[in-house]
Amino acid sequence: MRKFLTIAVALLVTIGVVTGLSQAGSDDDTIKKVMKTAMKGDLCKRVADGKANDDEKKELLSLFESLSKTNPPKGDAESWKTKTTALVNAAQAAVDGKTGAGAQLKKAATCKACHSVHKGQ
Repeated sequence: MRKFLTIAVALLVTIGVVTGLSQAGSDDDTIKKVMKTAMKGDLCKRVADGKANDDEKKELLSLFESLSKTNPPKGDAESWKTKTTALVNAAQAAVDGKTGAGAQLKKAATCKACHSVHKGQ
């Protein structure tokens, strides 16, 4: 019976570690995708400049919503939440066609503001 319990505990610990690692990888993958598509790929700039179509605006909103659900590679989680919420709100304003959405998005999408406190290695 003792051997069975030892094996069961070892199995549960292994599952917990693997689940934790896969979640971390998932966050990294999501962040990389958002950075590649939205920021480096100029989607965010197109939306902020008013040159994006409705589908592109919705894609940006979806990317930023995904980003807001991740954990920061480093830094304070509350700061991450504040910054990603600002991105989501600005993208939503663009989708809704609100006046000033472009300026709001440009302000929220300042690279250095996030990278200085949250960018990992």
